[in-house]
Amino acid sequence: MAFTESEFLSNLWTRLRKVLIGGPKNVEDPRIFHKISLVALLAWIGLGADGLSSSAYGPEEAFRALGSHTYLAVFLALATALTVFIISYSYSRIIEHFPHGGGGYLVASHTLGEKAGVISGSALLVDYVLTITVSVAACGDALFSFMPVSLHPYKIAFSALLILVLVVLNLRGVKESVTALTPIFVTFFVTHLLLIGYGIFSHTFEVAPVIQNIHYGFQADLKTIGLMGVLAIFIRAYSLGAGTYTGIEAVSNGLQVMREPRVQTGKRTMALMAGSLAFTAGGLFLCYMLLRVEPVQGRTLNAVLADALFGHWPLGNVLALVTILSEGALLFVAAQTGFIDGPRVMANMAIDFWFPHRFAALSERLTMRNGVLLMGLAALAILLYTNGSISILVIMYSINVFLTFSMSQTGMIRYFVKSRNRIADWKKHLPVHIIGLVLCLTILLIAIYEKFMFGGWLTLVITFLLIVICYRIRNHYNTVRRGVRKLDEMLLEIPTEGTPNMDPPDKKKTTAVILVDGYNGYGVHVLLNTIRNFPRFYHNYIFASAAIVDTGSFKGAEEIDALRESTEDSLRKYVDLARRFGLTSDYRMEVGTEAVETASLLCQQLAKEYYRTTVFTGKLIFQKESLFQRLLHNETAYAIQRRLQWEGITTVVLPIRTSL
Repeated sequence: MAFTESEFLSNLWTRLRKVLIGGPKNVEDPRIFHKISLVALLAWIGLGADGLSSSAYGPEEAFRALGSHTYLAVFLALATALTVFIISYSYSRIIEHFPHGGGGYLVASHTLGEKAGVISGSALLVDYVLTITVSVAACGDALFSFMPVSLHPYKIAFSALLILVLVVLNLRGVKESVTALTPIFVTFFVTHLLLIGYGIFSHTFEVAPVIQNIHYGFQADLKTIGLMGVLAIFIRAYSLGAGTYTGIEAVSNGLQVMREPRVQTGKRTMALMAGSLAFTAGGLFLCYMLLRVEPVQGRTLNAVLADALFGHWPLGNVLALVTILSEGALLFVAAQTGFIDGPRVMANMAIDFWFPHRFAALSERLTMRNGVLLMGLAALAILLYTNGSISILVIMYSINVFLTFSMSQTGMIRYFVKSRNRIADWKKHLPVHIIGLVLCLTILLIAIYEKFMFGGWLTLVITFLLIVICYRIRNHYNTVRRGVRKLDEMLLEIPTEGTPNMDPPDKKKTTAVILVDGYNGYGVHVLLNTIRNFPRFYHNYIFASAAIVDTGSFKGAEEIDALRESTEDSLRKYVDLARRFGLTSDYRMEVGTEAVETASLLCQQLAKEYYRTTVFTGKLIFQKESLFQRLLHNETAYAIQRRLQWEGITTVVLPIRTSL
């Protein structure tokens, strides 16, 4: 059988996509949630890598800020570990009270109001884009530091390739992408456990000199710059190490990808991440101080530390190389967090009408394809704009992290105060959130003050513009919903007379298949227009609906069952209305993740079953349609029409006018 050129290219693309992304998954498989969810260990790898990888640059930036006052590294280690545990513990409380995920966005929306929610959500999205960009850029820096200078011009292209690889992995699905990256995470953890463990224990007998050095250094600084001067140096270094805490919120944001029981899995994951991050960051501070590590041009402090510790070992240079390469590789894994959590924040915002509806949709692989693609494109744009400069990216990165941290802590304080009559032990939960808020606000304000003119302004401008866009989208959807409600008011209570027609459909007679989505004035309008434009032509009226599983309903088998029941209830109402009009009627439905694919297959099945089938669907028509409106309202009706007409099935798109 000969293929045309277009058919050959179509088949080639289908096969290539299946190889790269994989085949479709069955959303109605009761085991699907178990298959794609993550146990605590894999969640620690997929979501904890963002926090753990920040030890590659956070402690170094703070230690450099100490200058000659390196004795303060001991207090920085303690303060860093304590901050990690406080913020992590407070987010464990968030996991308990917001078990469906969403993290900072849902906390701010539910406790502080929708205006705070859109600010937190927009900040989180910018943060996750920067998570991807800074991680792959830092990975490129680490790997290319061992390559000839002549190859360095290709570093940006290499970083861009890493983003594309992560896009493909995440289009395949979360669990598969995390499993593929597991060896990298394990290598990092083992090498850094050895690095820090050996660095500390090899200097165990120097405790007395270290304590004496701290005492002499503190006394000398008191005489020269005073207590306030010492505190100023410490607080500045502490705040400039803010990058260390990035990624802590990722576990609560990505709770939906975790295996049941999600709360317990999330809390175990948070404990693993907090312990590993506190140990790694605090341990690095101590090692920098104990080995008197000093900056070397073109090298990171961790690279200098690894050479100092392993250089005299047999094959020590190889071990030092593997240790630093594992840092670069883990930064690649850390970019995964942006692709896991960023699309989920978009999906939650799309459900609340802050983002286009299409970002709440799932692909046939049960991934948020639109969100993954947008995150990848945004990360590529920022990578090219900044030319992969880590110094600029890190400055942009840390501000939004602590903005969302502060809003989440404020929200939880308000939540417990308002719930004091319902939660008996509410007072014992308040201190950790109050302390967390003080820490986060302190770091946020100092970071803005220190970094505003060095790139921090750009983060704030991008976040502000995103908030403005979200409000523009929300206002449009609200206006459209008001127009649709007018249809509901006019059409849902139509009076009828006579005895309902209870005859079963005759498959040998002409049939109108009416695609509907919920029982509303929109669907009734399509039915009435069909009757008016084709009077007495169709004998059967079959109402068809594609029950689309999006991120709002893809939370467990119970939610999918509820979606099915709700869809069937709406279809029965249409059938009842048609029968009261004296029409022969029935309904059909299918559950899927993509509206066009699911609805098209359903209509093809009905066309084979019923004689002379015509498919009818509706489309909102705007008086002056703009590109903005086309982006917010997908072309589902026309896409279904094109696909069905290609199959030889007559399909009519009826206009539903709006005054917008």
